[in-house]
Amino acid sequence: MFRKPLTALVLCLGVAAAPASALDLGAMTAEERALFGEQVRAYLMENPQVIMEAVSALEQQQANAQAQADIDLVTQNADAIFNDGFSYVGGNPDGDITLVEFMDYRCGFCKRAFSEVEQLLAADGNIRFIVKEFPILGEQSVVASRFAMATKLVEGDAAYKAIHDALMEYNGEISLPALRRLAGTFGHDADAIEARMEDETITASLRATRELAQRLQINGTPTFVLSDEMLRGYLPADQLQMIVDDKRG
Repeated sequence: MFRKPLTALVLCLGVAAAPASALDLGAMTAEERALFGEQVRAYLMENPQVIMEAVSALEQQQANAQAQADIDLVTQNADAIFNDGFSYVGGNPDGDITLVEFMDYRCGFCKRAFSEVEQLLAADGNIRFIVKEFPILGEQSVVASRFAMATKLVEGDAAYKAIHDALMEYNGEISLPALRRLAGTFGHDADAIEARMEDETITASLRATRELAQRLQINGTPTFVLSDEMLRGYLPADQLQMIVDDKRG
């Protein structure tokens, strides 16, 4: 962890401590290297905070570089992120800012984020919200996503939202019988939904989202895209609202 900042620190110290003729560390004699090492060690012992300052500076540089790389990825994939034509669009479809979530029904942090996102959408009222079905936690996740997406095809967006919300709050084993019972509680046609689960439209949609996630370097859920920024991991509603307010200026 400390290698890069320490290297930079050593080089900086070398300018001040090493003889002018020996700034090239590779050209130093054994005696000059020993003297230089003693001077560096003495300086660090007297000023240990310099190490943490160097580490902090490096971490900030890396964070800034990652943030800019994420912005570039969002820009390059904007149509697939915000207008794929098949993902559920909720919240305020005419909102002035868009929040996208890549989620998995078996992801504990997705379930934790669910109530936070709902709170944000209700409190703000002007956020367009897109759900990206991204089942990466095993076969049960895939079955749940296919069932939810089939519900959307058969019963429409409102029915999808009801099933989606119920699955986000469901903590039991995900099986087809359990999903059929869940659909029944909402009065949905479970037979028709099951019949569409292997529909090529759903397969193609899941594949497109998986390929998009790969391009965006997303390997975990939840991952959010808020305007031009990627937010990797769980965030509470108040922090999401702060970012929204900042985006609006």
